[in-house]
Amino acid sequence: MAKRYLILEDGSAYAGEGFGAGATTSGEVISNLNLLGYQETITDQIYHNQIIIFAQPAIGNVGINHDSYESILPTAKGMVVRDVTNISTNRLSRLSLDEFLQQHNIPGISGIDTRHLIRKLRQEDGPMKGSIVDVADAHAFDQLNATVLTNRQVDQVATPKPYPNPDTGKNVVVIDFGLKHGILRQLSERRCNVTVLPWTASAQDVLNLDPDGVLLSTGPGSPLDLGEGVLDMIREVQAEIPLFAIGLGHELFALANGAELTMLPVEYHGSSHPIRRIITNDIIYATQGQGYAVIAKSIDRDRLITTYVDLINGTVQGLRHRDFPAFSVQFFADGAPGPHESRDLFDEFMEAMTARREG
Repeated sequence: MAKRYLILEDGSAYAGEGFGAGATTSGEVISNLNLLGYQETITDQIYHNQIIIFAQPAIGNVGINHDSYESILPTAKGMVVRDVTNISTNRLSRLSLDEFLQQHNIPGISGIDTRHLIRKLRQEDGPMKGSIVDVADAHAFDQLNATVLTNRQVDQVATPKPYPNPDTGKNVVVIDFGLKHGILRQLSERRCNVTVLPWTASAQDVLNLDPDGVLLSTGPGSPLDLGEGVLDMIREVQAEIPLFAIGLGHELFALANGAELTMLPVEYHGSSHPIRRIITNDIIYATQGQGYAVIAKSIDRDRLITTYVDLINGTVQGLRHRDFPAFSVQFFADGAPGPHESRDLFDEFMEAMTARREG
């Protein structure tokens, strides 16, 4: 494997060995604390234009399989790991990680002290740009510093046209902000007849399909960049049809109902994260990919109820509307890559749709 470098905009450089594609790439550098599920992570569209540092030291030992894709075409910009292996005894494996990254032109770099690097990122105030390059010279740093990261991530990863995921059950419209396939799998397990719409769809576009329910998907980037049209759509739809929002959808649901958001000093990406379900006071463990948080003091208590709270940093993790069958969660309710304790939220969504039809 050829020697390569991860360079950061603060002038630091980390030498390692390249794997995957040999491309030179730049993006926002973030850390992921998942112990399992690197395939689900690298194919999740919330990592669009990001270089992912994996805290798990050994990556690649289960290969790549057909059942763990979260998108067809991953758009992450790179992987940074301590150790990489291309030997797998997993019976489901169809490709090695190295082969997979080469297919999608995603570079990786191994041999990096990822614990030190993650600690460094957590000490920074705000996101940091980085590049994976062949030579860590002045030209590479100049190129990195001149790079302007896009704020149109949703535009670049969400579907531009509607498409169906047919079945024979309840009619569900999914608004795609960077949809992960785990959401479609959960709806398919419940026999939902799904139509996926672009994030630019109007309330009338949604209502014309006569859905039993509407789901706002996860996605990358800032919800503040998507404009008032999305919030208007949410306000109209939530008053007519049961609505369930996840991740970026949760943040948009909060904005549409008068709450405010704050950007986290460091994005949090990890699994087995303890979250308290307020109504029962029990603890669930879930996967998160969070860069923004709802400001608790900004929540209009006449409109919204807080349903879940993060036990580590105290952030709002779930909301429910007082007047409409509409609710949201910040964490990944589909449980991909796991844990699976929050999948019952899809059952709750199904119950809301049934209640509306029977009422």
